[in-house]
Formats: sequence, C-alpha cells, structure tokens
Amino acid sequence: MALYTYSPLLADFYQLTMAYGYWRLNMHEQEAVFHLIFRKNPFKGRYALSCGLGSVIDFIKQWQFQEDDLAYLASLKNHQNEPFFPSEFLDYLRQLKFTCDIDAIPEGTIVFPNEPLLRIQGPILQCQLLETSLLAIINFQTLIATKASRVCYAAQGDPVIEFGMRRAQGPDGAVSASRAAYIGGCVATSNTLAGKLFDIPVRGTHAHSWVTAFPSEKEAFAAYAQVMPHNCILLVDTYDTIEGVQHAIEIGKKLRAEGADLLGIRLDSGDMAELSIKARQLLDTAGFENTLILASNSLDEYVIEKFKQKGAKISSWGVGTNLATAYDHPALDGVYKLSALRDQQGEWQYKLKLSEQEVKVSNPGRHQVRRFFYNEQYVMDVMYDLSLGISDTPEAVPFNTDEQVKKLDDIDAYVDLLEPVFQQGELVQSSKSIHDTRKNAIKAVEDFYRIQGEKEYTVALEKHLHELKMALIKKHS
Repeated sequence: MALYTYSPLLADFYQLTMAYGYWRLNMHEQEAVFHLIFRKNPFKGRYALSCGLGSVIDFIKQWQFQEDDLAYLASLKNHQNEPFFPSEFLDYLRQLKFTCDIDAIPEGTIVFPNEPLLRIQGPILQCQLLETSLLAIINFQTLIATKASRVCYAAQGDPVIEFGMRRAQGPDGAVSASRAAYIGGCVATSNTLAGKLFDIPVRGTHAHSWVTAFPSEKEAFAAYAQVMPHNCILLVDTYDTIEGVQHAIEIGKKLRAEGADLLGIRLDSGDMAELSIKARQLLDTAGFENTLILASNSLDEYVIEKFKQKGAKISSWGVGTNLATAYDHPALDGVYKLSALRDQQGEWQYKLKLSEQEVKVSNPGRHQVRRFFYNEQYVMDVMYDLSLGISDTPEAVPFNTDEQVKKLDDIDAYVDLLEPVFQQGELVQSSKSIHDTRKNAIKAVEDFYRIQGEKEYTVALEKHLHELKMALIKKHS
C-alpha cells in the first residue's frame, strides 16, 4: 500500500492535540486501556467477520514519526499565528517508540456488537495516537470481509471473484477491500497489486473495448483466443448476447482443434438468469458442458439469491461495486473507548462514557471475551474484566435485552478470544498465512449459519462487571 498509510499522521488532528496535552501535563506515560468495538451488526445481519489485524500489525511495525512528519507539524500555526506545537514536544515525538500491549480477536473470527476486537494497553499518549488509524483499518476491512462472506454464502459454493477495484474508495480502499474480500471467502481478485502484495489469486478476461476494437465480434474472439488460448473466457454481450454465445462456441471448436479449450463465457448485462439458461443449453448442445458461465454487473448477495431461485445456470460470480464499497452499509460503526487508567498507586481506575442512548454507554474495565460452547455449538459470548475474573460456569447479563442474570450451566468448553499480538511494543504473535486465515473464516461462517440458523446470538457482561458498570453509572449520573 502507499507508504503514507504507515505514518503516525494517519490520525485525526485531535489525537495530536490530546497527545500534546498529555505531554504538557506530564500524563503521557500514564498507563491506560482502550477497547475497539462496534455497536451494530452490518447489513442488518446477525454477525460480523473480524478482519484487518494483519494490516494493523504491518502498520504498527512501521509506526514512527519521520522527519518530514515532524517538519509538517512544526509548520502548523494556531489562531495567534504561533507554532501549534513547541519544538520540545516535537523532539519527544522524534524519539517516541511504540511500547504498548495489543490483544486482538484473530482475523476470520465471527464477532458481535459490544465485544472488543482489540484491547490496547500502554502509555495513554501512544494509545490515543493510534485511535483513528486502528479504527480506519479494522472498521473497513471487517465491513468488507463480512459483506464478502454474505455474498459467498448466497453463492452456495460457486466461486466468487472480487471485481470492485475501479469503483472502490480510492487506491488504498481498493487494495484493502481486495484483501478483506479474499479473507471473507472470495477465490480471487481482479486487483493485480493486491495479488502481488497479499498472494491473492488474480483473474481477468477482456472488456467490451476489446470486442469493439475489431471489425466484428467473431474476429475479436478469434484474436483473443489466439493470444490467450489457455485463458479464454469471452465476454459475449457487447452486441447480441445469444449471438455472442454462438460465436464463442465457434471459437471454442477452433481452440479444441489446436489442443486448447473454451474456459468460459461472461455475461454482463440483460436478464442474466434467463440468458444463462439459454447459454447453458447452447453450450451443452455443442459439447461444451464444462465451459463456465461467469456473471458480473451490479451483483450482491440479494441478486445472487434471486438468480439462484430463478434457476440461473451461472457457474461463478464477479462481484464488484456492491462488495468493494459495501454499497448498502457503507461504514461499520466501530468506536475506540478509554475504559481504565492506572493511578499513581498502581491501582486501576475504571472509566466509562455516559449517554442518553444506552448503546453508547461504554463498558469499564480491562476486557476479555470468553466464548462458551456446548456440543461444539456456540452458546454465548461473555465479556469479563481481567481483574474481576470469571468462573467456569458464570452468571452473565445479556446486552440490550430485558433478560435478567443468566447462569451458564449447559456448557462443556470455552475459548478466550482476545490473543496477545504485541507485548511492550514487541510483536509476539507468529505470522499467519492469509490463506489459512481465509480457510478459518469460511469455516467460521459455515458453522455460524449451521449452528445459529435464524437465532440471534447473545453477548453478555459477566455479572460482577455488569454490577461495576451499574455502580459507575449511578456514581456519575
């Protein structure tokens, strides 16, 4: 990705003003805990698929103020036309090294509102400077991975290729979207740079411009078959789609005579469900039973589901704009909240933010998320405080429901989801292949749909943490 995305200046300006304030008041080394959470499942769905941690690791490994960053900050003036930041503060930033702990839920894990995807603990100045960049990475990639998982589930095992680069939110958005879409289940991308950066398989056919660059469609197909005999997928709807299929079949016969074959045709307009049925009949009748039919053009999980219901004979799906931009839910509402601050005596002082909206009241403490199982099926996620702890059969209070305290009796296993990634600034988590992450994500989504069906999943606060939260709300109300 572009080098500027690794700069500590990838931050809202108020992160810098707060950092200066902490430094000026000699609070900058005070130990703090922040959590990154989201408040609502995207796409009116019942889960999200965590993604972006690999990019966070890359970002943190290169996180350091460079001389040009500091020169820019030195050039900024306040309303009195004075330097915004004194040179002493910039000198401090010059020598600043990342020393925080970061624990995170692994990429490719099914996650839910209110539970932390990341826990960041360390000097408050550093934690604060990271806020916006961590949110930008995790919010977007989690959103796109979730969208991809929904599209792939709707495709019922058919290959889905991410085609969204040209309509993505700029070059960096395109690269991040390709990465997240692959983790979410897509088999490949049209984005060649993402293929290079992340070892994602790349796919491509030809555009309508190739066809119109030749005197006739048949000549265009023949020329493409000549230069790409072993990657011959022909776009058949530049003029008349059915006639285009017939021309493709003619070229396919010539390819076979030369020891190659017609891999597929692509539909990009019209009633693609009906056209795919007619195209399949023509191809099968001509002996091209194994030739694929690829569809593209404004696809998403809803359109794919409708095409499936109509009996479409589409073999694979090229999904672009609606995937790479998360068109129907353009932002995940992730937030980053201070939840604990260590005082001069070394004791944790728990913090929360109040709001008239219950969903915006933050949770105090240093959180871990424990996922409980029975017969290998999800039962409940319970957030607990590291100091208060949790029992093997805890009592918990579900979020945003009228349910009272619930005791988890029918459980036989659990796992704590947040895993150490950085400790005192050092990377302690071993590198994970994007391909293994993708496999885990696909299995997680399949298991979720199989186990949960249409039921809403429960996330709860461990009883003692809930009581602490209620006491703090009462204290500050």
